[in-house]
Amino acid sequence: MKTTSSFPGPQDIVRQELPNGTIVLARENFSAASVVIEGSVQAGAADVPPEKVGLASFMANCMMRGTERRTFQQIYEEIESVGASVDTSGGMNVSSFSAKCLAEDLPKILDILADVLQRPSFPLAEVEKERGELLTSLEERAHNTRSQAALKFRELLYSHQHPYGRSTSGYIETVQSITRDELEKFYRDYYGPRGMIVSIVGAVEAHRAIEMWHDAFGAWQATSVERTALPPVAPITGVQREFVPVPGKFQSDIVMGCVGPARLEPDYLDAALGNSILGIFGLMGRLGENVRDKLGLAYYATSRVEGGLGPGAWLLYAGVNPANVDLAIESMLAQVQRMRDKRVGGRELADNKSFITGSLPLQLETNDGTASIILDMELYGLGLDYLQHYADTINNITPTQIRTAAQKYLDPDNIVIAVAGP
Repeated sequence: MKTTSSFPGPQDIVRQELPNGTIVLARENFSAASVVIEGSVQAGAADVPPEKVGLASFMANCMMRGTERRTFQQIYEEIESVGASVDTSGGMNVSSFSAKCLAEDLPKILDILADVLQRPSFPLAEVEKERGELLTSLEERAHNTRSQAALKFRELLYSHQHPYGRSTSGYIETVQSITRDELEKFYRDYYGPRGMIVSIVGAVEAHRAIEMWHDAFGAWQATSVERTALPPVAPITGVQREFVPVPGKFQSDIVMGCVGPARLEPDYLDAALGNSILGIFGLMGRLGENVRDKLGLAYYATSRVEGGLGPGAWLLYAGVNPANVDLAIESMLAQVQRMRDKRVGGRELADNKSFITGSLPLQLETNDGTASIILDMELYGLGLDYLQHYADTINNITPTQIRTAAQKYLDPDNIVIAVAGP
């Protein structure tokens, strides 16, 4: 295992805020010939009105469809000619961009990325092609039991009044209604360098990487509108359960859970460690051991703590035979109650701590993993020395802290349960 001193930190991450408000972080790694860029923009689905849900994601996808300097075909021909990749995507709180290339091709890829982010032209023909692809994916989603259960779960947990209760991809009727002018207006209103975060990792000197970014983006001075703060989330009262029929299917999917901690909550890692015990470690934790293996009620059963800039969900999900839905829900709720009632045993806790701390070096083995982690460290204000203290932070979490987090965030008597199936 890597020592903590070899993890990315203040000793080898160069951080600089540019005059236009962009924060650039760079780390050298000459063990491979590639360079990876990961970045985020302060714009997302949370900034979109309910009647235009899907606008942020639609717009982000269209940025690669043509610019003032390049057509859609030219963009992809240039990228593919050097075996590189460039991508843009819309999320809930932020939108993302990424690129990967050989170090020798970094100037070319930066030029393309700068063109895509600063000068998208939204050609009408390409917008309609993108709309067609989005509508096809939404039609396919309507026949996917897991997707339908997840959509219903979020509607119940957050309600349509909260952005988290709506699909980032939108719905067929909203995507059909979005105009090319609305895509361009969203870009003009929300995309700009202020608040942008960029992580560059790979075979390029850190200061040189920052200089290259400044050369490509330093003149960008777009002013974005003030973002609206996320509304509070109303507490769940009682068990709210709904069924979504998906005809012609032979499996039912269950998604259940409660509102969990935001990433910056002091007990986020307590919940994350508890979640590993509940549905991650080994063959999907206690859920996998009991619901799937011991009782044979599920094809899969697992859990996740979302975290994020706002209070994401702490959710459990499973795929089951439709005849086993009620028994599977009962056994999953029993594991939630067990997390609340009893402190985790020493051996189980030690195994999960070793799993979590041991997974970190594996994530840092690639430039992609390192760039992503550095980006998150800046996005959530964790500090450049976060990774150096990470193992100690995890190892110092006590059984009482895990139980307290479970009692705070998971309640089988006040919980949302969504089921989709035949």
